[in-house]
Amino acid sequence: MDPAFSDRPFSIRDEHSFNAEALRLFHLHAENNPVYRGFLNALGRNTSSVDHWTAIPCLPIGAFRNHRVLLDGLEPAITFTSSGTTGSVTSSHLVPWPALYERSFMTSFTARYGAPSDLRIIALLPAYLERPGSSLVYMAEHLVRASGDPHSGMYLYQYKEVAQLLQRSEAEGKRTLLLGVTFALLDLAEQHPLPLRSTIIMETGGMKGRRPEIVREELHRILQEAFHVPAIHSEYGMTELLSQAWSSGEGRYICPPWMRVRMRDVNDPLSPVAIGRTGGIDVFDLCNSASCPFISTQDLGRSHADGSFEVLGRFDFSDVRGCNLMVG
Repeated sequence: MDPAFSDRPFSIRDEHSFNAEALRLFHLHAENNPVYRGFLNALGRNTSSVDHWTAIPCLPIGAFRNHRVLLDGLEPAITFTSSGTTGSVTSSHLVPWPALYERSFMTSFTARYGAPSDLRIIALLPAYLERPGSSLVYMAEHLVRASGDPHSGMYLYQYKEVAQLLQRSEAEGKRTLLLGVTFALLDLAEQHPLPLRSTIIMETGGMKGRRPEIVREELHRILQEAFHVPAIHSEYGMTELLSQAWSSGEGRYICPPWMRVRMRDVNDPLSPVAIGRTGGIDVFDLCNSASCPFISTQDLGRSHADGSFEVLGRFDFSDVRGCNLMVG
């Protein structure tokens, strides 16, 4: 991995260091990323006028569908692709240094949940496992291996097997993480409800067309009642990002130190909205140092004064994608 990128995001500890690295990457991409440079030119934005990360223009996420979003001179070692409906154009995220992604999710996951080696990790990810190029599957596979538990693993539709494994974990008092795509967790809840006291349930979002979309509050209520858990956890990530935000319940996500979100006006994408107001979610992911660290997503959200944020749904005109989020 290029030493110029390997450690920088993980040395960020405060607003000052985040701002300095964000501005460094802004000027780097303004000069050496053809897609981002073209975007800035189309805006007529003078790069010298940008003196804080909150003023950095964010590239619309749709650029990853039709363009090669990558710094000049780099080649991908791996390409992550988004899910989509039949015949739709999917996004491609070109990643020169997979180790940077691995360090990103391992570092942020460990900060929130402790070492994977202290957990049994069950990844219930049908649909994601049935196609190539999923960044979520890549992360889950690495977490499963890092757990070192012989009963950790990746599962498709083996609901009975997963339920038996959860019962075993409960009997052993083994701290367990059940990471699941939304429709599969609902299937499991209907077919094998059971009280879980040693298990964290984490939903990734996504009905994949298998069930009607429901609001987050209703989803979490169903799962909490079926499994007798106090909260449903979530992760916020996407193909075009190399970092995740994590929620320990109630849909409130916390970013790692190298990641920030900003809400933009739904009618004026270059204007931010105040804390507490609904807006489009812009993500600043400084681990995205090779592709583009500044992404304007198609998600709607609300930020809070403590730095957390909620995801409230998607723009009506946005493409239907496998990670389509529920309106809350």
